[in-house]
Amino acid sequence: MFPAVVVLPLWLLVGWGIFNAGGWAFLWVLFIAIPSVFIGQLVLTLLQRARPSARETRAASWWDVLGFGVWHLLTIAVGCYPQTWFPLLLTGAIVVALALVWLMLRQLWGEATTAGGVRFPSAVTPDATTSAPRAAPVDGDVFIIREKPASER
Repeated sequence: MFPAVVVLPLWLLVGWGIFNAGGWAFLWVLFIAIPSVFIGQLVLTLLQRARPSARETRAASWWDVLGFGVWHLLTIAVGCYPQTWFPLLLTGAIVVALALVWLMLRQLWGEATTAGGVRFPSAVTPDATTSAPRAAPVDGDVFIIREKPASER
């Protein structure tokens, strides 16, 4: 994922040169497209890596594969600068990027609120300390280590 942070914006610049897109396209690539794709890919990659399941398995979910795959293909297609399809491809790439941000946040929030993740007390509950007492661990032994004061040593 991290190589795509550099490769995708670089492709937009190289594609401009290969497909001879013109002067206005160069300004668009230089000032809007390259920074947008660079920052977008970096943020999406960091959101994906922030999920506990992605850190543990060092793998992307199938939703990640689908979302990043579609976005990368659309970005590569935009970098070919087709005259008739350019507005449609650009709009599609922007929509998919925004949907991918929503997907990453949804997956991150979903893992944070599951039984295996950390559950933060919501603002609706009156007091987190007055809720049900914690149960003792079910599996394994519990060891209590008490430190002796210095005077008893």
